[in-house]
Amino acid sequence: MKKLKSLAFVGLLTLSLSAQNKVPLYLDESKPIEDRIEDALKRMTLEEKVAMCHAQSKFSSAGVSRLGIPDNWMTDGPHGIRPEVLWDEWNQAGWTNDSCIAFPALTCLAATWNPEMSMLYGKAIGEEARYRNKNVLLGPGVNIYRTPLNGRNFEYMGEDPHLASRMVVPYIHGVQSNGVAACVKHYALNNQEVYRHSINVNLSDRALREIYLPAFKAAVQEGKAWAIMGAYNLYKGQHCCHNQYLLNDILRDEWKFDGVVVSDWGGVYDTEQSAYNGLDMEFGTWTDGLTEGKSFAYNNYFLADPFLAQLRTGKIAESVVDNKVRNILRLTFRTNMNSKRPWGSFGTEEHALVGRKIAEEGIVLLQNKGNVLPIDLNKTKKILVVGENAIKVMVVGGGSSSLKAKHEISPLDGIKKRVGSSVDVVYARGYAGEKSKAQDGLATGQDIFDDRAESVLISEACEAAKTADAVIFVGGLNKNNGQDCESHDRSELGLPYGQDKVISALSKVNKNLVVVIISGNAVAMPWVKEVPSILQSWYLGSEAGNAIASILVGDANPSGKLPFTFAEKLNDYGAHALGEYPGEKGNVTYNEDIFVGYRWTEKQKIKPLFSFGHGLSYTEFAYGKASISSKNMGEKDILTVTVPVKNIGQLTGKEVVQLYIGDEKCSVPRPVKELKAFEKISLKAGQEKNVEFKISIDDLKFYDENKKEWVAENGKFKAYVGASSTDIKSVLDFELK
Repeated sequence: MKKLKSLAFVGLLTLSLSAQNKVPLYLDESKPIEDRIEDALKRMTLEEKVAMCHAQSKFSSAGVSRLGIPDNWMTDGPHGIRPEVLWDEWNQAGWTNDSCIAFPALTCLAATWNPEMSMLYGKAIGEEARYRNKNVLLGPGVNIYRTPLNGRNFEYMGEDPHLASRMVVPYIHGVQSNGVAACVKHYALNNQEVYRHSINVNLSDRALREIYLPAFKAAVQEGKAWAIMGAYNLYKGQHCCHNQYLLNDILRDEWKFDGVVVSDWGGVYDTEQSAYNGLDMEFGTWTDGLTEGKSFAYNNYFLADPFLAQLRTGKIAESVVDNKVRNILRLTFRTNMNSKRPWGSFGTEEHALVGRKIAEEGIVLLQNKGNVLPIDLNKTKKILVVGENAIKVMVVGGGSSSLKAKHEISPLDGIKKRVGSSVDVVYARGYAGEKSKAQDGLATGQDIFDDRAESVLISEACEAAKTADAVIFVGGLNKNNGQDCESHDRSELGLPYGQDKVISALSKVNKNLVVVIISGNAVAMPWVKEVPSILQSWYLGSEAGNAIASILVGDANPSGKLPFTFAEKLNDYGAHALGEYPGEKGNVTYNEDIFVGYRWTEKQKIKPLFSFGHGLSYTEFAYGKASISSKNMGEKDILTVTVPVKNIGQLTGKEVVQLYIGDEKCSVPRPVKELKAFEKISLKAGQEKNVEFKISIDDLKFYDENKKEWVAENGKFKAYVGASSTDIKSVLDFELK
C-alpha cells in the first residue's frame, strides 16, 4: 500500500506541476536520466539519501515519498517470483494471489544451449515480476560449476564461461524489456555453500579472469544489467559485498558498470568498507537469509544510522553517499519511474507453456541403447513408474528459489495424462526419502513419507516390473538440506536413499528400463552399463511432468546438451583431486587453476561418464568435413570455419554444433581446447545446413598475469568442430602470425 501511494503521488505531483509549467526536471521523462538524477539528488536531505541505501523491510528499500520517488521492491528469482512474506519476517504473508509460474532451473536453461530460449525465459519471468510490481529480479546466477557438491549449482549456468556468457545476456535483455532490473549474482567466486559466509577464496588472476568473471563481464558490458548482487564469501581478505578490487577496480572502473550493487542478504559486515568499496544497497544484515535476525533492525544496518553518523561528522564525505544514491536513482528511473514500461502478466497459461518449451529443449538424452526411447504407445499396454521423484513436489525448498507455484505437474501425472486410458500406468515407490519440510512457512501440501523397509520397497517395484512393457524410474536429488539446496553442499556424488540398488534390481527384471534423473548436479551412475536409456531432466518447474512425458513418448525430440561434465567419481574433478574443497582455516585455494570441468578431465586424460556438451537425439546427424577460410591469421583477420551438418534420421531434430580452440604451444599452460562458439540448428529429416563460425584474435587469447592484459602468442592453433567436447568431428590447423 505504501508503494501504491508513492506511485499515485508521482502522478498527482506531475499533473499538478505540469498545469503550472513547473514540472521538476527529475520527473520529466523527456530529459536525460543523468540530468534527472542530479536534479533529484540536490532536492534530497542527507537522511533521505541514507534511507535509500539500506532495506526498510525484508525485500524493499525506501524511496522519497516527499518527492514522489517510489520504494524499490526486490523479488527472489531466478526461476519464479517469490511469494509475499511479512514486512519484517520470512514467513508467508498469506496472500491468495501470489502463486506464480515456476520456470525450469537455470541448469536446464543452460542445457538448451539456445540463446533464443534464454530471451524467452527472461521476457516471461520479467513479465511476472512486473505484474507483481517488483522492479528488481534477484537473478540470474552465473557462478561457475567448480564442484558437483555445490548446493546452489542448480541456480547457475554450468562450468564453461563462454556458454554462461552467451546464455546470460539474452536473459537480461528479456527481463529488462519489462522495466524490471536483472540483478546478476553472486559476484564473485561463490562456488560452494560450506563456510559460505567466512571462506576466503585464493586463486590466480588468470583463473579469475578466464573462468570466473567472463559471464559477469558479459552481463555488464553486453547485457547492460542494471543491478549486480555481491557474494557472501571473501576474496583478497574482503567480503565480496564490499570488495575494493571486485566492485571498484573491476566492475566500476574497468567494466564501466553504471547500475546498482546490492548486497546478498546478510553479506555486509562493516560501515566504512561498505561506504568506500562499491556497495550501494544493503539487505538482510544480521540474518543468515532465512531465519535469524533482530526485529526491525533496519536503522542499525551498517549503511543506516552508523553511516549517517559518520556523514554528519564529516568522517565520511557526503559525496560518498551521493554516488550511491545516483546509482539507486538510475535504477529507479529505469524501472518504477518509467511510465512507458509494460504492465506485465502473471501466472498465465502462456508463461506455463514457455516453461514447458524450455524444459523440453533442456532435457538431455544421455544414453539410449537399443532405442528404448521414445516409448511406442502402439506397442505398450502397461508402464511402471518407480521412484519418489515421480510424485514429489520440487518447487518448494532449496533456499531463496523456493516458490509457491500456481501448479506443478508431477512426472507420474504427466505420464498418465499423456498416455491416456489406453495404457495402464502403475506406480511403485522403489525408495523413500526423508519427510518434506516447510520453508518460510511454505509447505508442499503433500505427505509422501514412507517408512517401509528398503527391501520391501525394492521387492514391490521389481515384482511390478516383471509384467510391464516399459519401466520408468524417476529419481535423482531433491531440494532438501544436503542435496540441491542453498546453505548446504552435498556430502557425496552418489544418489541418496539407496537408489542405486533400486535401479540395478530393476535392470535385472526388465530390459526396457528408462532412468530419469531430476537434479541440478551431476550424480554418480555405477549402474550406467546396466541401463539402456538415461534422461537428465533437471528441476523443470510447473510443467515438469508434461515436459518429461513429451520426451518419453517422442512428442518432443530431445536436444539438450550437458552444461557441465558428468564424471565417474568425485576425484575426477580438479577441485577434489587436488584436495582444496571445502577449504580449511577460513581459506580455500583453487589449485586446479583454470582447469575446471572438461578442461581438467582432458588435461588429465580422464574419460568422463558423460562429456560437457553431450546430448543425444531421436534422429541422427552427420557432420561433413569442416573447412577454414585460411591457414594463416593476422592480428586483425577473421577466419571462418564452415561445417555441413545433415539430418540423416527420420525425424525433425535440433543439434548443437560446437567450436573449440586449442593452442598447440604456449608460454603458459593452456587447456587442450576451450569452447569459443556454438550454434543450435533445427533440421528436418534429410535436410542439410552449413554452419559458420567466426574466429578472431580474441578467441586465441589468455590472460597474462605479468602484463595484466589479454594476449595471444604467435604459433599454431587447432579448431575443433564437434557434437560435444569429446565427440569431435573435424580438426583444422591454422597459424597466428
